Amino acid sequence: MTRQITTRQRQILTTIVESYIATGEPVSSGSIARLHALENASVSPATVRSEMAELADAGLLEQPHTSAGRVPSAQAFRIYVEALHGSNGQLAQLPSPSRAEVQGHIDNSFAGVAGSQALLARTSHVLATLSSGVGVAIGGATTDDLLEHVHFSRLAAQRVLAVLVTRGGTVRDRVLAVERDLSSLELETAARFLNDHYRGWNLELVRAELARRLEHERTEFQRLVESAQSLWAGTVPPGGQQQQTIYIEGVANLVALPEDRARLKDMLVALEAKERLVELLSAYIGARQESIRVVFDLDEQAPEMAGLVLIAAPARIGAEGRGAVAVLGPQRMNYEKAMNAVSYVAQVFERINGSVTEPPSI
Repeated sequence: MTRQITTRQRQILTTIVESYIATGEPVSSGSIARLHALENASVSPATVRSEMAELADAGLLEQPHTSAGRVPSAQAFRIYVEALHGSNGQLAQLPSPSRAEVQGHIDNSFAGVAGSQALLARTSHVLATLSSGVGVAIGGATTDDLLEHVHFSRLAAQRVLAVLVTRGGTVRDRVLAVERDLSSLELETAARFLNDHYRGWNLELVRAELARRLEHERTEFQRLVESAQSLWAGTVPPGGQQQQTIYIEGVANLVALPEDRARLKDMLVALEAKERLVELLSAYIGARQESIRVVFDLDEQAPEMAGLVLIAAPARIGAEGRGAVAVLGPQRMNYEKAMNAVSYVAQVFERINGSVTEPPSI
């Protein structure tokens, strides 16, 4: 949308969005005039009707039937969500539902819950309950997935024993068949390189970083990286180590929705394939992001998610892992409540791990 809207039009649009969220019914100009009291003066149905026509021309309102009222477009929901962020970057302090009410519900739900996995499970339940959508909680790499030490020993020509120790204390050993015979010095150098550079790293991230370095190195250092990559590929087979924990609750909330029932089956299949949600969150929630994000165009990444909205924020899960908490819901949902819930849950996880003293900005 390129056309600017006036303050009064924005107020009317907000009232239309909130009315539609509450009732699910098209909104008429008469109902808006009765519901909406502007700051300066009341507005007649004729004036509201004129303003609604302008909003429709701007692509912010749609008319599902000839005789029906208007419903907000996707762009209208975007404008509404932007207003919730407030001018100072924080979620706006709107009167209903109160932020204190949402936070109190979350605090009570988390009382007595200990351990990352229990918190993740409770998080998906709490977010589903508060949002009437799908609650999602994804744990990052656990300490079992983080490198503590690796050692290589030459057994025979082109045969190497690899021993890997994780932060969680797991010891894995594997006999490797290597293409090029490596001397004991080369093996020691490769192990020292991996331990010095990647101790504390997620095992799968080590693989990705080695591939990146090998692509960019064009010096004698490349030979060392190539050896380390070859040894690592045998020690940690692709796709076999990183296990992200994901909890999903509230899928039944989508089943109850009357909208887009023809595509509901595809949505449910996508939700059952939990890896799809991990991909979506990875695509939209960056590792360095510190704030909540609302995504409307999910179909760009997953066509089967068309019509759904993702509200997500990164969260520190456990002492070292990075995960995410999210709500997946229909376009017509209570954004204020869902956004407050996701934001506060992320803050709770940060507070539990003592990584921040102030709540993250939105």
